[in-house]
Amino acid sequence: MVERTRGVPARVVVWAFHLTLPLAGLGLLLAVPAADVRLEHHPTHFWLIALAAALNVGLAVLVARAARRHDDARLLLVGLAFLTAALFLGLHALATPGVLLGSRNGGFALATPVGLALAALFTAASALDLPSATVLRLAPWLRRGLLAVAALWGVVSLAGLPPLADPAIAEELSGPLVAVAVTAVLLYGVVAVRYLRLYRRRRSVMLLSILTANVLLAESMIAVVLGPSWHLTWWLWHVLMSLAFGYIAYSAYAGYQAEGATTGLFDGVRTEETVQAVRAEYGAALEALVSAVRRQEAGEISADEMGLITAGMASRFGLTEGQTAVLGRAASALRGEREQIERLGVLVAIGHESRVRLAEDDLLRRAVTRVAAGFGGHAVRIGLLADGVLRYPDDLSTDRTWTTDVDLPTGLDPVETGDDVLACPLTVKDLPAGVLLVRRPGGFTDRDRSLLASLASQLSMGMENARLYHQLDGLFRQYMSPDVATALLADPTQAALGGAVVDVTAVFADLRGFTTFSETASPEEIVVLLNRYFEVATAAVLAEGGTVVQFVGDAMMALFNAPARQPDHALRAVRAALAMQEGIAGIADADGPTFRVGINTGPALVGNIGSTALRNFNAMGDAVNVAARLESAAEPGQVVIGEATRLLLPDGVVVEPLGELTVKGRTGPVTAFRLRALAGVDA
Repeated sequence: MVERTRGVPARVVVWAFHLTLPLAGLGLLLAVPAADVRLEHHPTHFWLIALAAALNVGLAVLVARAARRHDDARLLLVGLAFLTAALFLGLHALATPGVLLGSRNGGFALATPVGLALAALFTAASALDLPSATVLRLAPWLRRGLLAVAALWGVVSLAGLPPLADPAIAEELSGPLVAVAVTAVLLYGVVAVRYLRLYRRRRSVMLLSILTANVLLAESMIAVVLGPSWHLTWWLWHVLMSLAFGYIAYSAYAGYQAEGATTGLFDGVRTEETVQAVRAEYGAALEALVSAVRRQEAGEISADEMGLITAGMASRFGLTEGQTAVLGRAASALRGEREQIERLGVLVAIGHESRVRLAEDDLLRRAVTRVAAGFGGHAVRIGLLADGVLRYPDDLSTDRTWTTDVDLPTGLDPVETGDDVLACPLTVKDLPAGVLLVRRPGGFTDRDRSLLASLASQLSMGMENARLYHQLDGLFRQYMSPDVATALLADPTQAALGGAVVDVTAVFADLRGFTTFSETASPEEIVVLLNRYFEVATAAVLAEGGTVVQFVGDAMMALFNAPARQPDHALRAVRAALAMQEGIAGIADADGPTFRVGINTGPALVGNIGSTALRNFNAMGDAVNVAARLESAAEPGQVVIGEATRLLLPDGVVVEPLGELTVKGRTGPVTAFRLRALAGVDA
């Protein structure tokens, strides 16, 4: 754990302490003039500044190369800053008295502060988010202008031409020089803050180096203004400047030693736009390499061709041999990871499809397709056990030419046969139900076996769910109307107690003469007769989309327009009633019971009625009660309808008015009609 000083990491405190030492030394020398001794040694000065200039030349070349590689605006401006420092430091070194010139001139005193100020401008521009296109367009002109200014300065300074020939020009321009120095200090400070923010996002060693160098250069500009020539304070800014550029050069060297190449030394300095573009380029290259690895494993390309692909990428991105090898391993690892994700996706997908409402055949067909796709196109086949015989349906195989059968494995573990086939048993309720076969040339890894075993287990659960659903669905629909059963299976919340008022057409039918028949018939005969009659009646109702609500003794109740909505529910109800009577007439004995039917339309409370323990889908209301009373008023073989139903029927319905009937439970009469036929009405 990093030790902290008042909430600040200790390493930051140490870093700041070292950077403030030069200023403390400068202040001490200025406070004690006697300590600021004069040290004039021209060769030392020349070689110190020449070395700093050489470092900047090298840095300028490296940064310019990195900038050109991705057309990065920030790196381009940083490169111009290094080039500026290199040119003017070189001019300052050449103007050292006793090297090319016999005495000191104005060019010697002004070259360094002017060069550092210009470098500050370029560095400050690099810290801003300037439009890349504009910077890239102006870059050649900036470079040419900088070289032209440096060349002109060199000619004037070294040839002893005015105004740089005057050694007193620095003292005469002391005011402007102070202003330039203050501006440069502010610029270097702004750059340091901006690069600190960037460093906190990227944590690049080179960013930290440039940040540190900008602080040192700001301190050196302060010493430029305050230090008399050839005194210790004057030497201080030379040393600070050399340390600043030397620190960046050392960081570049350390990066080269670690990576074995110079291509990525300044990657952390690039603009966000370049970073995103490079990531996309690297991503595309890695995708291409992953594809090449997959093709090599599939035998589509040779090892030599793979070597050419990796060599091309190494050349494209400037990678070392070690980095290329790492990239190859990363591609192989990524390919393996994606392959594993694809296979796990198959397992998840089959788990999702193992829901109870999916038929077993559909589940198995989808599983075969998914496994084949997720396992690299391996041949997949499913065999099903029926009546003790293992059969292989054609639609459960991805390879119709695969005719070799595999015996059902004993036990629950996958079994690998001698022909590169893995047989995974399928079970339902812990009993053998089939086998999942996967064929892969070269055999299977332990991870493949484990994953396919899990997949077979998931598929077994899906088969068990599908068969259970099929059984429950069959039983469910035998005890209630198919529409009600479907609605409840689709949304079990519809089974909650309660309901809603809906316009319905209610149909009541019972057997007239059933009581007399039951007095002389045996129980078995009664059950046979009821089942035969209700079979016909139920088929007639269901054919018209009606819902059989209940059977009570020899009576049956049906609803239309509930739970499924039917705009023509009245017409459907009378069609079902006539079909019911026609069907019963064809199976009834001459002296046996006969259906009578009552139909009425109107609002009713439709829903689940009962208790929390037991409930029933039903309808209640005056309209339903009237339908029951009309059924009681009908004669055997008749269909009697209410006025509300009659008004909803189209023209062409043949009815016989029965007038107003007095029915039980109602104070007022009911207008009724006897339905005879639907002549002229479309079916």
